[in-house]
Amino acid sequence: MKTTIYALSTPPGRSGIAVVRLSGPSARDILAALLTEPYPVPRQASLRSLHTATGDVFDRALVLWFPAPASFTGEDCVELHLHGGAAVIDGAITAIESAGGCLAQAGEFTRRAFENDKLDLTEAEGLADLIEAETEGQRKQALAQMSGSLKQLYEGWREALISVLASIEGEIDFPDEADVPDALAHRAYEPISGLIFSIELHLADGRRGERVRTGFSIALIGAPNAGKSSLLNRLAGRDAAIVTDIPGTTRDIVEVRVTMAGFPVVICDTAGLREAVDAIEAEGVRRALDRAEHADLRIGVADARSQSELLDLKGRLLDDDLLVLNKLDLVSGKTGGAGLGVSAKTGEGIDALERRIEAIVQERLGARELPALSRARHRRAVEAAHSALLRCRTRLADAPELAGEDARLAVRALESLTGRVDVEDILDRVFSQFCIGK
Repeated sequence: MKTTIYALSTPPGRSGIAVVRLSGPSARDILAALLTEPYPVPRQASLRSLHTATGDVFDRALVLWFPAPASFTGEDCVELHLHGGAAVIDGAITAIESAGGCLAQAGEFTRRAFENDKLDLTEAEGLADLIEAETEGQRKQALAQMSGSLKQLYEGWREALISVLASIEGEIDFPDEADVPDALAHRAYEPISGLIFSIELHLADGRRGERVRTGFSIALIGAPNAGKSSLLNRLAGRDAAIVTDIPGTTRDIVEVRVTMAGFPVVICDTAGLREAVDAIEAEGVRRALDRAEHADLRIGVADARSQSELLDLKGRLLDDDLLVLNKLDLVSGKTGGAGLGVSAKTGEGIDALERRIEAIVQERLGARELPALSRARHRRAVEAAHSALLRCRTRLADAPELAGEDARLAVRALESLTGRVDVEDILDRVFSQFCIGK
């Protein structure tokens, strides 16, 4: 028999309201042990006095009672909306434990909801992302996922695959039946090709969903003293990096997180690119080049007075990267239009640069018709299904038995996304990321 769990679902510390939740078969009995007044009506907030085991009143609070299965977890649930003082919370926890409640583990409420078919694994992950969301873009993506956008996508692929598998196994199991054509498996070719195309569209989205969750990465690269650290400070709106006139001041990666166009953006200041004078600087240059290679956007920063820096950066930037010519305050006349002119010292041109970056972020991360794969776990499973389907299509004509096995592998990969396959290590990893009380 399952235990009845409890947890403080609001942040610890003094507050106006503190919410303690209970879920499990004894939730009603535990609440009854705290009450001397009539039991509350289901799903209706009721003001009640709450008592300790010795009969002392520890608070007068709102009480909500959710009988199973019409609750978040699918079990009997109780919520106590207490006054948020530490003594009140301690009194509630002591009384609940005395009545048989057990402290919940991280994500245990949501895991019980998953186990009771109240939501699938992608919806549970969307809920976790919604709790962690810091930007509008993250909120919108998490809310869509929690509402079932990815579930519908993955379940649609799975249902189509099951139909394909039925066609293949029809030929394998009933090869001589009059009502089963000899080339029944060949009928699966077009549906499989359609699935492969749909999956490839989602895999080719530039990891949009993952970037909305973790942040769009921008690397500032350029020669020493080009003004990368000063530009970072301007974009961050604070002194995040040390700025001096000494070349090579920045040795390691300096990161700041900002919000642009409603999305999280991570801007990285890197070591100046030049022939290193010592081992420490050499490692800094190596890290700068590595970060630039893996960044979503590279912003090359050159001294507007230096043609050599400009030429060097043009060889390092891609077509969709940005080139910034810094130190306009030291330039007489125009820069020639080779890049965006700014002065990190005076702020000239910074607004235009920010607008350009925001436009790029919006273009790459903005809402699309297709739901985005939001986690690396999703991408790995979809890639596994894609590989299995490619093998399945190749083997249809000559080895339908092997094609059928590949189709089953693809189904299993998709089922792992929604939690239909009980892979315990996946479940443990997902729910361990939740906060206590959710």
